[in-house]
Amino acid sequence: MNSLIVGFASLLLASPVAAATLRQQVDSYRAAHEAEIITQLDALIRIPSVAARPESLVAAASNLKDLLAARGFATESWPTVPGAPPVIFGSYAAPGAKRTVLFYAHYDGQPVTVSQWSSDPFVPVMRSGAKEVDWKSARPPFDPEWRLFGRAGADDKVTIVAFLAAFDALKVAKRKPSVNIKVIWEGEEESGGSANLPAVLRAHAGELAAAVLLVGDGPDHQSRTPTLYFGARGSLGLEATVYGPLRALHDGHHGNWVPNPAMLAATLLTQLRDADGRILIPNFADDVKPLTPAERAAIAALPPVEDSLRREFGIGGTEGSEGLTASTMRPALNVRGIRSGQVGADANNAIPVDAAVSVDFRLVPDQTPEHVRAKVEDFLRAKGWTVVSAAPDIATRLAHPRIVRLAWGGGYPALRSDMNSPAAKAVIRAAGEAAGGPVTVLPMMGASVPIYMFYDQFHGPVIGLPIANHDDNQHAANENIRLRNLWDGITAYAAMMGALGW
Repeated sequence: MNSLIVGFASLLLASPVAAATLRQQVDSYRAAHEAEIITQLDALIRIPSVAARPESLVAAASNLKDLLAARGFATESWPTVPGAPPVIFGSYAAPGAKRTVLFYAHYDGQPVTVSQWSSDPFVPVMRSGAKEVDWKSARPPFDPEWRLFGRAGADDKVTIVAFLAAFDALKVAKRKPSVNIKVIWEGEEESGGSANLPAVLRAHAGELAAAVLLVGDGPDHQSRTPTLYFGARGSLGLEATVYGPLRALHDGHHGNWVPNPAMLAATLLTQLRDADGRILIPNFADDVKPLTPAERAAIAALPPVEDSLRREFGIGGTEGSEGLTASTMRPALNVRGIRSGQVGADANNAIPVDAAVSVDFRLVPDQTPEHVRAKVEDFLRAKGWTVVSAAPDIATRLAHPRIVRLAWGGGYPALRSDMNSPAAKAVIRAAGEAAGGPVTVLPMMGASVPIYMFYDQFHGPVIGLPIANHDDNQHAANENIRLRNLWDGITAYAAMMGALGW
């Protein structure tokens, strides 16, 4: 394993003069165009491309198609199903290039609860700490620690802007891309896990053919170092409801006799997982693909971040003792929320009628949503639960003491690409050259992105090239992008277009 770590380090530290010159040229371009680059990100955030505003998703897609066409890309807009936003495709042929790289990102964002935000989520605000900054009146260079706040800014519109700025930098530097470039940008990743994308991939397999796919989704490692990831966990959602009495009952008169659904929900959860996050379903991990020696070596070489994260998050302990990244290499059952009765000033001395539990499973290779669902349901039945898929009628309630209604959401499997493939080594090398030193290499990102569908269609390497800061609040209020991450992302994407080869 030590030799593998040394091998990774030597690979990442290599920095040819040509790549260093590229880095200098891109940095010079960026320094001269900081305001212009931020203006473009600001404009994209102002388009509220969320599922609740389908017309804005269409507007965002049209805008992105125009941005590619203005740079000389051949562009197409591919419809999916009626009412859904289109997939934007672009291609750019580089004279003499032997390889083709496909770049992916999504232009839709998570829903917003405006009341939770410090400012309008679709009117970007620049901040230095808690202080707002009038960046339009400021003189560049801007403080790289400034952050631009707005929905979808970090997830994924910053990736799109970094890609466009990197292409512009190469053009200004008169550097010919080293690879043919293809782009696929979609607008349904945050609203259903790209459900319509597989059909698009099948229908346009020829146009999308590439030697490697680079995924611009997700945050950098918590160490703040430039990051590559070679896979992502799968996901499967579950809404569970357990039932108590037909009406709320006085807990003095009926407590200790009428089953309390809040306690039943707690029992259900503790049957499924322990305090360290280990899933207690027998044989649940039988399908799990073991980590390779190279993957274990990459994890061992990661910068330590656990102590600083405990302080940042204000937690006195963690689930398990294996470390953050190692813990994300195994399946997870996360409790998203629990609801039953009332609390605080609204609390009353009553046994509630039901309890609702929302969970998500994070899957790892080679688990499938179908197998996970079957194992969960079989386990609960073995534990004495009556599993139903609709609200139980009175006959069912009287016949069974412990009833759980399961409503499964859509799901998809995980993926880990081969870190030792020639394409993988070339991407690691180019990323290290762009960063001017080692980058963080993750065998698999802990979050879920449906990148398995690309591998299923093309059977080529799928590699994540994230650029957002780890504390970007993606999927939450006050989503933000740190300028240093945007600047580094431009350099990274320029290297993937201008210095990648194998």
